[in-house]
Amino acid sequence: VSYTPKKKFDEGQRKMLTIVANRAAAAIENARLYEDLQATFHQTIQGLASAIDKMDRYTAGHSERVAAYAQILAIKLGLPEEKVEIVRQSALMHDVGKIGCVMNLNKPGKLSQAEYDVFKRHPEYGKEILDPITFLHPLLPGVYSHHERWDGLGYPVGLKGQEIPLIARIVSVADTYDAMTSDRAYRRAMPHEVSVNEICRCSGAQFDPDIANEFAEVIEEHRKDGLRTAGESRGDGKGNAA
Repeated sequence: VSYTPKKKFDEGQRKMLTIVANRAAAAIENARLYEDLQATFHQTIQGLASAIDKMDRYTAGHSERVAAYAQILAIKLGLPEEKVEIVRQSALMHDVGKIGCVMNLNKPGKLSQAEYDVFKRHPEYGKEILDPITFLHPLLPGVYSHHERWDGLGYPVGLKGQEIPLIARIVSVADTYDAMTSDRAYRRAMPHEVSVNEICRCSGAQFDPDIANEFAEVIEEHRKDGLRTAGESRGDGKGNAA
């Protein structure tokens, strides 16, 4: 059985179809390359976050948890999907500067003043590490400014209030909550309720008050769905402070 078209394409139409086909092929190829680039982007972030957490046995999984807390908080704040993803990725990378801190992060006690001074430079180191990587630039605000305080007494610059990038204000709350509810070399994890109360107590001083209040609400909502802290996941179900 054969089929003979009733109308043949003329030379001009064939050329036009060829151009359209070539452009479609190029668009498909560009989409594939974009997907490959996105995959590389996510793999790079994931790999760096994993390397950071492996530096300190007490912070294993810390970056992933902070990213999860920051993500649900960003959604609660009504940020668009693209911005939520940047917040999540920035939270994953927030401690990348610790790679530049030549010190014992596992010492059984609090850091000395000299050690703390070195530790306080990790946001700067993080910025130096990410700055040459152009496609990671959107993550810099959360990496560089997550230790700034609402009252202006934070570091590395001493930004105050709305001067602090929104991403950094979100990551700051998520980071602090996970730090309090996780074991450290010098103390056991604090209970969830105590940690949330502490964040609320520091609202307006250490944290953006609106973000602190929204976090207190959203973390309770997600705990009803089974979300647990690192201390609770350890096995005792309490996360009691020492």
